Amino acid sequence: MIGDRGRDHRARAASATRTASARLLDRRRERRGQVDHRSPVAGRHGLRVYATDDAMRDHGGRFTPQEAPLLSRFKAMGMDERWVSRSPETMLESFHWFQGELFGLIVEDLLRFPAGTGVIAEGFRLLPRLVRPLLAEPGHAVWLLPTPGFRRAAFASRGSLWKIAGKTSDPERALRNLLDRDRMFTELLRAETKRLELAAIKIDTTMTEDDLTERVTEAFEL
Repeated sequence: MIGDRGRDHRARAASATRTASARLLDRRRERRGQVDHRSPVAGRHGLRVYATDDAMRDHGGRFTPQEAPLLSRFKAMGMDERWVSRSPETMLESFHWFQGELFGLIVEDLLRFPAGTGVIAEGFRLLPRLVRPLLAEPGHAVWLLPTPGFRRAAFASRGSLWKIAGKTSDPERALRNLLDRDRMFTELLRAETKRLELAAIKIDTTMTEDDLTERVTEAFEL
């Protein structure tokens, strides 16, 4: 999640999505937002929400192979090649969103926000190394880093645990690969936030939504 109270046009981030994500809180702009009560922090403080997950379909439909070569190759793969036949390490290294492809489109979307609008932008595409140069202050960002147990429980609670894996010829293996890839991605985010001196919050199955909301609120000094 990234945020700013109007002092910088890019700025405030915190994270929390299915693998590890960020929320970008910007007091000035959003393209498609409205107050989103799915986010307790946004609802409590009257902020709009820009979900980078929701923008993926739009962003994935307007690029050239030169702009996003990893995404181009991913789209050409079948489900087994994506999730079964490759190792989790290869899946991690070649996954377009994890490598920051089309991040510039997120920035373009945020720059369309009207001045004076409070916004939370969230999603795992908000990578620390890409967000950090846009922050007025390092304290304007916080990433939520879920444990493997929390991630699996979150998938299961939403009924989406087998959504991807179930479309392959080997659902069990595909799910193992997917969860292992996401675990490694979270570890990379943990190391990156530490190296860049950015805030991160570990979330597990013992943490309540109220606890998490308070932690994020405190991080942003809202």
